[in-house]
Amino acid sequence: MASAQDKAIGQISNGVTEKKASLAALALGSIGVVYGDIGTSPLYALHESLLHTRFEAASEQNIIGTVSLLLWALYFIVTAKYVLFLMRADNKGEGGILSLMALAQTALGRRAAAIFFLGVAGAALFTGDAIITPAISVLSALEGLHVATPVFGDYVLPLTIVILVSLFAVQRHGTTRVGTFFGPIMAVFFGVIGFLGLLHIHDAPRVLLAFNPACGLVFLFTHGFLGFLVLGSVFLAVTGAEALYADMGHFGRLPIQLAWLFFVLPALTLNYLGQGALVLQHHWAIENPFFLLAPKWALLPMVLLATIATVIASQAVITGTYSLVRQAIQLGLLPRMEIQHKSETQEGQIFIPKVNRLLLVGVVLLVLLFKTSDALGSAYGIAVSGTMVVTTALAFVVVWKKWRWPLWTAVPFVSGFLLIDCIFFSANLMKVVEGGWVPLLLGCCTMVVMWTFVRGNSLLSQKMLRDSIPIKDLIRMLEKSKPTRVPGTAIFLTNQLDVAPSALLHNLKHNKVLHENVWIMSVRTEHTPRVPPSHRYEIEKLSSDFTCITLHYGYMESPRIPAALALLRKSGHKFDIMTTSFFLGRRTIKASPTSGMPAWQDNLFIALSKQAIDATEFFSIPSDRVVELGAQVAV
Repeated sequence: MASAQDKAIGQISNGVTEKKASLAALALGSIGVVYGDIGTSPLYALHESLLHTRFEAASEQNIIGTVSLLLWALYFIVTAKYVLFLMRADNKGEGGILSLMALAQTALGRRAAAIFFLGVAGAALFTGDAIITPAISVLSALEGLHVATPVFGDYVLPLTIVILVSLFAVQRHGTTRVGTFFGPIMAVFFGVIGFLGLLHIHDAPRVLLAFNPACGLVFLFTHGFLGFLVLGSVFLAVTGAEALYADMGHFGRLPIQLAWLFFVLPALTLNYLGQGALVLQHHWAIENPFFLLAPKWALLPMVLLATIATVIASQAVITGTYSLVRQAIQLGLLPRMEIQHKSETQEGQIFIPKVNRLLLVGVVLLVLLFKTSDALGSAYGIAVSGTMVVTTALAFVVVWKKWRWPLWTAVPFVSGFLLIDCIFFSANLMKVVEGGWVPLLLGCCTMVVMWTFVRGNSLLSQKMLRDSIPIKDLIRMLEKSKPTRVPGTAIFLTNQLDVAPSALLHNLKHNKVLHENVWIMSVRTEHTPRVPPSHRYEIEKLSSDFTCITLHYGYMESPRIPAALALLRKSGHKFDIMTTSFFLGRRTIKASPTSGMPAWQDNLFIALSKQAIDATEFFSIPSDRVVELGAQVAV
């Protein structure tokens, strides 16, 4: 019989084993989701970078210098900036540009206009990346068919569109089922590309000189404007770096860091070195060095594996966009949209139909407009490099105010990252005429939409506040007038708890009745990703029959009022849900010449407001318990 000490040792051993297994599983999962975008960059990054020097003598200095720039971009931007530095700037475990914006605002203790603008700009630029990534990734993978045999050349474009349409069509089913396969498939992909690169390093061992950063710097400064153009293409190697930070909440910091340092980064390093050695030995391989690493018999399997990897990379960007849009809705930057939950256990498994349709239309139009990954490469990079500049600027506020670093330490530390980001952003601006205008246009349009919606809502709130009655004044008036009371509880939803909801006033005016219990309820979005159930609600008793209730949700959560009411009942607040009615105010917005906004912005705000789904659906309120009372408002 085992002793108590043996049992204790066994339990400790089992706990350690389970923890290691869990960490390994999370690391494997992060390989499939987090590194899909950056993992497929070898398909086009070196090829695009070398295209600028193809009309010169493809000298050894050019090739080794370009490979050196690619490697050190990975080491400095991805490893140093994101993996080792930015992942420490988490907002209760969550990352991403809007999470960082919320963290910076919390650090300042107020909603600073500059911080808000930077966050909106970064989120807007991310939308450009979300549309370009699926297009360039799938196109570059299928172009390997042309390498295998020219017969497939005419089928690349149609097959790309078929795959992209199919990808967006299956989004409504959620990613839970297929998500478990992403990690192993991407692990195989990284293993294969690393192995193929390793096989070819012996073709030209001098490619190992690329580990010396001086080779990249010499190439950059001796080629003038041409070196600057190459730097813009080199940035393609790190375009998925923002996903490291954005997806941190799904897997945690440590699994993502371990997966990068011990598996993904070595595989990418070997592959870029192998591509460089192949081009050094055979200059004609510049046409497609990634697929030419594989032997002829393995070309078609390699194209198939690369295509699957690019679909996974696209999936990661698409689901990331859903999360970003939900955050923007919760923070009041976009109108309410239908958000479908595809998992009973994971809050992040969501699907937004309108966003899915817009992404599909944008991606297909890009493929038809640019037709090749070479052409799309000119459009790629500006959005991501711009987002990186914004991220670094917001990180400075966190380092200075949240971490309380002295300025003489914070400024030089963050300035190093910001300088590199600005250099890459400037290099990518050289692509504006060739196609870089696409993500800039998309980003500008998104910023205008967000700015208009925020500004319109602010003006609308000010007008409603001017025309409203303070709730405490209304209670005193009702105590004197004594309206007819009916049994049950009435819940009036409002954005402002200190004034009487318009639906309450309309109910009194037209129905001339008041329920025995009146709850004035407001839903607030906090600057944290999630709010624990213990802090879900606040209650303030205004009178014997009037109660104010504030529900608190994080910007990563979907507000579900029935669940909050169930929590209230468990806490001892008694009411009968079957005799509870929800009163909602439906506003029809009309343009006003004195709104304070230009006419075009008035019309845009009205159009955006019409796109918002009913509060009934957004808050998951039972439709048979809802009474809507409408009014026209000029803004």
